[in-house]
Amino acid sequence: MAREEVRKKWEERVAAFRSSGEKATRWCKANQVDRRGLYTWMKRLSGSASPTRATSSTTFIKAIVTPEPKRHPSSLRIRIGAAIIEVEAGFNPALLRDVVQALETVC
Repeated sequence: MAREEVRKKWEERVAAFRSSGEKATRWCKANQVDRRGLYTWMKRLSGSASPTRATSSTTFIKAIVTPEPKRHPSSLRIRIGAAIIEVEAGFNPALLRDVVQALETVC
């Protein structure tokens, strides 16, 4: 068979498969067509790398990344007995007072 005849035959097969709405395995078995051959010709005829997927365009969006605020190391260390309390900026004074009082009674 000449190249053009083979190509035309596969164009007809691919068109018949696509219009059938069936899965490739079932259609190929019913029509005595090699499944790999069908996929190969679908790829050749469409010129795409993936014949089973629809082509979609890619859209890029601008992403703005804001850096996390840097954490400052402890600005103050308080040692009461064996306990060490690290106090950072923005601490809760009432909580610190309660912790210090509790440690004073234990240590």
